[in-house]
Amino acid sequence: MDGRANLTFGFPRMHKEPGERRDLLPELASLVAGLGCDVAVETGIGSDMGYTDEDYTSRSPRIRVADEAACYARDVVVVLRAPIGKFDWLRRGATLLAMLHFPTRPARVRHLEDLGIDAISLDTIADDEGRRLVVNSKAVAWNGLEAAFETLERTWPALTSRERGPVRVTVMGAGEIGKHAVEAATKYGNAERSELLTRYGLPGVEVLTIGRNLTCHEDYLRERLKVTDVLVDATQRHDPSAPLVRNECLGLLPTHAVICDLVVDPYLLSVDPPTVRGIEGIPQGNLDRFVFDVDDPAWDELPPEIPTAERRPVVSCYSWPGVHPKRCMELYGRQLAPLLETLVERGGFERVRSDGSFHERALFRGSLRAWLHPEPVELLVEA
Repeated sequence: MDGRANLTFGFPRMHKEPGERRDLLPELASLVAGLGCDVAVETGIGSDMGYTDEDYTSRSPRIRVADEAACYARDVVVVLRAPIGKFDWLRRGATLLAMLHFPTRPARVRHLEDLGIDAISLDTIADDEGRRLVVNSKAVAWNGLEAAFETLERTWPALTSRERGPVRVTVMGAGEIGKHAVEAATKYGNAERSELLTRYGLPGVEVLTIGRNLTCHEDYLRERLKVTDVLVDATQRHDPSAPLVRNECLGLLPTHAVICDLVVDPYLLSVDPPTVRGIEGIPQGNLDRFVFDVDDPAWDELPPEIPTAERRPVVSCYSWPGVHPKRCMELYGRQLAPLLETLVERGGFERVRSDGSFHERALFRGSLRAWLHPEPVELLVEA
């Protein structure tokens, strides 16, 4: 059977906060249609980035405009962020590709399993070395640090004074996002600010990166917080039920210090085990609102069980790459293209093999099936 002639695709819009302007671009719809698949794109797709329906449909007679429900009724549904409240719209056995965040959303995992959906979480699609294939780590770090330094410039006028010493940034986490955060921090969050402050002859930025072996060392962390101007969370925790930095420790930070949250884990206290933020007591932001001063009402809207007495300005955004939407979606489109090609070539996820080609293996690793039934890891010991 030729899978290309039988799979249908749906590209719905996200319908998130007004600041979320991202949609899959015409190039990706065209690629899927070129593989012989009918593609339904939701009316108005891409309009917040300046595209029209015709920009999509003019590329292939296989691309049709449809309403939201029709897009979710297809064999394969592709949407960037998790379509909360829309999972029941997918038919049993359909394939959903989205940022589903299995590790920190246990209730979502159970719901998708109950619905019989072949979910593939874009954030867990990885190569054989564990590197994510659909990710915009650079944008997460640079957009987050840009917002952090814009806030620091407001909370700490001495930032532009020749009398100050180096700006001290502490980055928790040494993974892909953490590495980009180091580079972004050394440039004050953007090249223009870096060039300007360097031209003024100001001292630069000292960046200290600490990994898991120090983030859990409370005595060390307390001393470091006392001299930290920007605290960056770029961690990937093994245990999301426990914070890395307790709220009481935030009082050790200088009063002008800014917390830069690049992880944006949720508070899910009703599940077992619960999920909490890596830095305890800070608000979670989105593209509409990602800067929180200490008197922002968002602090008081957190679950009452979460301590928030110690506060510092926070920048936090669930979707940092969306700050520059078109640039972001161009990258995601290039990353998704070979994965969707592989899915079509195999005739659907049912035929994707965990020991197949490079992109088959990656798709399988990102799947709900792999998450629920992980294969045993063979440890190779040198003789």
